[in-house]
This record gives sequence, structure tokens and C-alpha cells, in this order.
Amino acid sequence: MEEPTRRVEYENMLLGRYQHLSQSKGRRKDSTLERSAYILLSRIRVEGPMSISELSDAFGLDASTLRRQTAATLRAGLVEHTLDPEGGVARKFRITEEGERRLDEEREGNVRSLAMVLEGWSEDDIAGFADYLERFNTSIERLHGKTWPRP
Repeated sequence: MEEPTRRVEYENMLLGRYQHLSQSKGRRKDSTLERSAYILLSRIRVEGPMSISELSDAFGLDASTLRRQTAATLRAGLVEHTLDPEGGVARKFRITEEGERRLDEEREGNVRSLAMVLEGWSEDDIAGFADYLERFNTSIERLHGKTWPRP
């Protein structure tokens, strides 16, 4: 276990385990959004309206999976169809006011949960940890050739 990469692998495994054990299907107990809706809404918020094709490319998922996910978010009133603002023929999904509200609510709940975990950490330690997580994620994105936009 001395090799740092092996330690990262092990700690990453534990992180996934703790999230699974402490949450229901990767969600907080008071969560109001499915995990897929949370990620979908987060991406649309940062990118703006997106088509099924754009979402498929962004997530690396097949169109049928995204059609099911977007259909569920449409039924829940979290997104709505809109015409392509750039004049294209594809219909795009835009986040609704309800979707914005629920996404904000979910994100704040996640931040509160993280604040409990990080209790006792200095602001510098938290900022450093965030920097390393961003670096870790951008390295994964680089390998997969798919960047995730950051606000």
C-alpha cells in the first residue's frame, strides 16, 4: 500500500462505498432529485439548452437512455422543450424555473452534507482538497476526451 497510486485507488474505493452505504442509491435521504436528473440539470444549467444528440455526446450515453431520462424530467416539469436558439432543427431541452429551484435545493443539501464531513477542516485544507478533486476530474476528462464545463 506504499505506492501513492495504490493509496488513491483504495481511498477512491472507500469513497464510493461510503456514498453507497450512507445514501439511498447515491442520494441523500432528503433528496428530491434522481441522480440522473441532478447531473442532467447541472449540465443544462451550465451549457444552456441542449438536444438529445448534444446530451448523448456530453455524457457518452446512447440516445435511448437520454430519451428516458429527459422524458422523466419533462414529466416532472424540470425541463421543457424549446426551439434551437441558433436556428437548428433539433428541439432542445431547457431547464424550467421548477428545475432551477429543485437543482438549487438539491445542491444546497449536498453542500450541507459535505460541510458535516469537512467539519474541523481549515478553509485552506478544503480549498486544497477542492483543487485536487478538480485536477483529478480534469485528468479523467482529458483521458476520455470529454470535458465537463465548470461555472
